[in-house]
Amino acid sequence: MATSPFLTAEWRQLAMLNYEVDPPSLRELVPRGCELDLWRGRAYVSVVGFLFLDTRVRGLAIPFHRNFEEVNLRFYVRRQGPEGWRRGVVFVKEIVPRTAIALVARALYNERYVALPMRHRSLAAGVGAVAYEWRLGARWNRISLAPATDPQPLEIGSHAEFIAEHYWGYSVQRDGGTVEYRVEHPPWRVAEATAARLDADVASLYGERFVGPLAAAPASAFLAEGSGVSVYPGIRLPD
Repeated sequence: MATSPFLTAEWRQLAMLNYEVDPPSLRELVPRGCELDLWRGRAYVSVVGFLFLDTRVRGLAIPFHRNFEEVNLRFYVRRQGPEGWRRGVVFVKEIVPRTAIALVARALYNERYVALPMRHRSLAAGVGAVAYEWRLGARWNRISLAPATDPQPLEIGSHAEFIAEHYWGYSVQRDGGTVEYRVEHPPWRVAEATAARLDADVASLYGERFVGPLAAAPASAFLAEGSGVSVYPGIRLPD
């Protein structure tokens, strides 16, 4: 396993809106070698907006590409590793404001990145109400929420822990194979959130299968403080 991260950064002010979906609607998107990870028998997708800060690739800061927003739609999988179950995420789509970032992520991991104009708003220097916005065509899309509690450590076995504590990423390659990569960060503190809202062209962004689930009120919403993260190079799984 690689000992040197490919990318390091701070992930901060993570707004997480979580929606229940029918497991069959996701199964064809599950990478080979993985299975859906369910919480109490239910499958979830999350729309997550956050800040990438002090981003470095192989230890080098790239001018004009250190600090930026990301919004992604993801779901949850697991794979049996030598040490037990590896709980991971699969990204349906990731939005960033820089074309170069999207190109590198697609080339190295075959992740579904797109570059769109983006902006964010924060009503406090720490963990406060936040909004992440991206422009698709002539329309600004938006994810927003406000914390209802102070940030707290994650409770083992809770829904918030299920959403936040995934330390692996899986992506489907062009030939159908699977790449697995490791993400390291300390456990996050999270605040339960209110006024959680997604205002987006879901069909254009993510496809018709997600229109119904994402039109409903989220099953839960959290605002995580975030931390420093390290993302390691991907390894192709045996076919």
